Order: sequence, then C-alpha cells, then structure tokens
Amino acid sequence: MQLLDVRNLKKIYTTRFGGNQVQALSDVSFSVESGEFIAIMGESGSGKTTLLNILASLDKPTSGEVFLEGRPMSGIRDRALAAFRRDNLGFVFQDFNLLDTFSLRDNIYLPLVLGGKKHSEMADRLAPIARGLGIEDILSKYPYEVSGGQKQRAAIARALITNPRLVLADEPTGALDSRSSDQLLRLFRGVNAGGQTVLMVTHSIRAASHANRVLFIKDGSVSNQVYRGEATHEVMYTKISDALAVMQAGGDRREA
Repeated sequence: MQLLDVRNLKKIYTTRFGGNQVQALSDVSFSVESGEFIAIMGESGSGKTTLLNILASLDKPTSGEVFLEGRPMSGIRDRALAAFRRDNLGFVFQDFNLLDTFSLRDNIYLPLVLGGKKHSEMADRLAPIARGLGIEDILSKYPYEVSGGQKQRAAIARALITNPRLVLADEPTGALDSRSSDQLLRLFRGVNAGGQTVLMVTHSIRAASHANRVLFIKDGSVSNQVYRGEATHEVMYTKISDALAVMQAGGDRREA
C-alpha cells in the first residue's frame, strides 16, 4: 500500500537581505510504500533537509503536493498540524530538540502526555525502546548531563514511542560513535520489520546500506535510485558508493 506520494515539489526561499531567491528543491517526485526503509543522500545544500521538513509538515512547499495515504497534507489546517504530526509522524532532529528542564524520560514521554496516554502505557512503550538504544540507566538524567550521542538516542526514542506510521530521521547517526550507530540502525531495522516506514537523510554510506532503497538528491531533484533487492550490506555499500561516484562525476544513472 502506498503510504506517501510526493509530487513535483518545489521550494524557493527568499533571503531576508537583498530579496535574493534560493531554490532548494526544483522538481521532486517519488512514492513510498508502507513498510519501506528508505535513505536519502546528496551533497550538502542539495535540499535533503528541506525535503524532510516538508514531509514532516514543518515547512510548506512553494508548489507541488505531499499525500499521506491519499490525503493532501496541504489540506490540514494549521491548528490541527501538531496533532497530525503527533499521531502520524516521528521526527528525529539533527539538533535533538530536547527540553533542558525535563529529564530524558519526560522528554521521551512528552508526545504521549500530549496525547493523553496513561503513565503505565507510557512506561510499557518506553521499556523495549530504551533497552534497544541502551539508555535505560540514564533516563532520569537531564539533557545537559549527558553526551551528544546520548541526547540523540533519547531524541530517537521520543520519535519512536508514538508508534508513528512514518519515521523521519535527519542524520540520526551524525552524533553517534560506530557502536551506537550500529545499535540505532538495528533498532530502525527492527521497527521497520515490525511494519513502520522509515525515511532517513544521511551522509553515511554505511548507514544508507541498511536501507532497502536509496534516493539521491542532486540540484534539488531526485537524480538516481538504488534498490537493495537481495543484496547484502556489503554489496549495497558498493552499489551506493558507485552511484555517488557517478553523481559526483556529473553522470545521471536513474536506477541500479
């Protein structure tokens, strides 16, 4: 079943000083089937984070449309957007977005509190996620008391605890060491195997090799795709590396 349908997205920003226009996205179209694990790659400034923000309804496109299960996201009223994001989307931000006055546990619980869930249900949901991310022993600590990698894992737990239809992750392994990155990617594969859809922006070929499909963004549009099929992580790593090399050399191989 098609979960997400992205049609002809364009995003143009007007700079505050001088009124110059910057085109972040030019014509992005792709679809996402329910239960896919997709990585999005591209050079810095190619529009990856802009695309993710639009998919998360944190930003609006200049033109084009995003449909979630056939429902146009542009049709959701501003007052209903927060509830829509809470019920459908889990977002992992690059800068964590944790509240320093809340413990890690309370930061993770926050979307469930806003959704009116009981404490016993929140605790039951958190236990396996905290165990999978290795943060069971630090849940009572505050963000300023833990490392950047631990903050990132808490932010990931907050995104997963609502059991969202779609998990959107912006460079989720950026602040993690290799061991923590592997833990996170195993967790993503686990929730994906359980039926959740994962869309991850990353610069890491190693991280992207865990996905079932990789989209490459170049000059504001999708320039290429790589599919896993039955390939191992090692083979997928090579396919992604080759596709990036072609893209950097100025080529445009649409599928691999």
